[in-house]
Amino acid sequence: MEKKFIYIPKNVCSREMNLIIDGNIIKNVQIVGGCSGNTQGICKLVKNRKIDEVIKLLKDINCNGRGTSCPDQLAIALLKIKNGELKSTNE
Repeated sequence: MEKKFIYIPKNVCSREMNLIIDGNIIKNVQIVGGCSGNTQGICKLVKNRKIDEVIKLLKDINCNGRGTSCPDQLAIALLKIKNGELKSTNE
């Protein structure tokens, strides 16, 4: 069953991440704000991949010395979903 999540990233240019997850599979991600080409690319690359795979790929990517990045924030959102810390909007 697909679940929708909204995550507000911290310390990056993007303002919101909308995720649709089905079990352990990322069905869709939309990133609002940020570098358009990069965020569109990230969204296409993670589609239909397993949550753990994407976390492993994107965790700890740093953007301009911020200590985080849009990809890292997506990994954090996925960790929160996996650990039950981020609740679905359709629960």
